Amino acid sequence: MVDELPDTSDVDPGEAAEDEFDESYDPDTDTPGAQGEDESGPPGPVNWNLLTADAAEEEWLALNEWVHWLRHTYGLPVAVVPPFWHRHPELVWELSALHIHWLCAIHPEAKGSAMLVWHRDFTEAQERLRHWTAACGTRLTTDRPTRRIAWPGEPDTDPIEDTVIPNREEDFVEYMHADVEARRRAEDQFIAGLALGRGEMP
Repeated sequence: MVDELPDTSDVDPGEAAEDEFDESYDPDTDTPGAQGEDESGPPGPVNWNLLTADAAEEEWLALNEWVHWLRHTYGLPVAVVPPFWHRHPELVWELSALHIHWLCAIHPEAKGSAMLVWHRDFTEAQERLRHWTAACGTRLTTDRPTRRIAWPGEPDTDPIEDTVIPNREEDFVEYMHADVEARRRAEDQFIAGLALGRGEMP
């Protein structure tokens, strides 16, 4: 049985077209970020050190989706983009910068040769990603924290041990939530400090 079609006589044609456009988007076949771009201009760089909790969650999700698209589209090996890249700041910064660079290259205001420039820089970025992946020791099913060398006068670093992680997506979600909650706690403490400074009750 076919449902009765809704009355669209009062619907703005532009809104109707926009709704139809959004519903036609298929995340399995369409490239992420290729639609819905801010027409005011290309995106700027992301400073992960200064992101709020809400902004960080948005960036994590967008970057994770794009990295999946990137590794599938270009057939990237684990040596270049490992499953647990999200646990290593050096990989996050590189992939995030590459993501923003890509968004700028596909922006409507970009020059026709922008993707050629992106591919050139992508080739160079792969060498850096390969270097950092090898240095930190993350692998297909195991991960360990990036080794940090203690300078004279600093406390010794904890021993580096491999951890088996059976489900990558679950680990990403847990790691992202932990990062977001840590940022939210820092925001709450900052706001509480401002309130105390004004003599207000927290």
